[in-house]
Amino acid sequence: MTTAAIDVQGLRKSYREKVVLDNVDLTVSAGTVTALLGPNGAGKTTTVHILSTLVRPDGGTALVNGCDVMRDHDGVRAAIGLTGQFSAVDTLLTGEENLMLMARLRHLGPRRSKARVAELLEQFDLVDAARKPLATYSGGMQRRLDLAMTLVATPSVIFLDEPTTGLDPRSRHTMWDIVRGLVADGTTVLLTTQHLEEADELAHRIAVLDGGRIVAEGTPEELKRLVPGGHIRLRFGSAAALDTASRLFAGSAIESSAASGSPTDRSALDEAALALTVPSDGGVGALRTILDRLDAAGLDVDDLSIHTPDLDDVFFALTGRADKKGSES
Repeated sequence: MTTAAIDVQGLRKSYREKVVLDNVDLTVSAGTVTALLGPNGAGKTTTVHILSTLVRPDGGTALVNGCDVMRDHDGVRAAIGLTGQFSAVDTLLTGEENLMLMARLRHLGPRRSKARVAELLEQFDLVDAARKPLATYSGGMQRRLDLAMTLVATPSVIFLDEPTTGLDPRSRHTMWDIVRGLVADGTTVLLTTQHLEEADELAHRIAVLDGGRIVAEGTPEELKRLVPGGHIRLRFGSAAALDTASRLFAGSAIESSAASGSPTDRSALDEAALALTVPSDGGVGALRTILDRLDAAGLDVDDLSIHTPDLDDVFFALTGRADKKGSES
């Protein structure tokens, strides 16, 4: 069985009349990435703050690395690292000095601190900038340094709250590679993000939080299948095969470029236009059914592709909002 690094049951939190978390259940397996998606104010950051012992919940239970977040603050804090929405670096210090300060706060000792700082500077490609003031660092460099500071004490669980906000595409991909490397080494990551592509790239599982509740949870592919609009596209070598196939599948549609011709002149159309879209959730069972029907009818397919909704479609369908930017309390 896979060990749960984070186990949340019935978590509740309110601020006066405002309910922020309403009986949230969440399990994160060790050595995986779970992404929390949701509109502004959904409770993502509050969840991270509770799990990192910065905020006390009103009810429910939460265990991080087996430690209770309400009864064992020291145990939780010894196991975790937290990278917040904004870089927590000291701009008056150099990169090396920031890391050394964190190492001392973590009581690593002089020798171990020096070795660990050198290791992290190398890992995060900051060796050349190590002794330069942070005023000379780009946003991506500061964010990498921020994450490196989180890793000084080699935490087994990391909370990343909007880790790539404001970064350019290159810096964002660099951060993704770093996160993948951490997980490959066994680290557990709970990620909150407004970048749906980021969740799709990194997360083994996604939990969609809306109005303080988990409204859906699963792998990225499982969530995409919840939203209508998926289909399988079939391309045939002749108009006759296309017409025959279109009669096999209820709800199928000949692509518009092919549909514009009559049955008698479709053979004159370009081969690439001989395509049929068949509604499908993209699952293995649905694909097998389609192929079995084609085989039984003696129809050969020149090309087959599966099209499923993306996480943008999932986000809008489950939350009913298009607000994907900004911060939350």
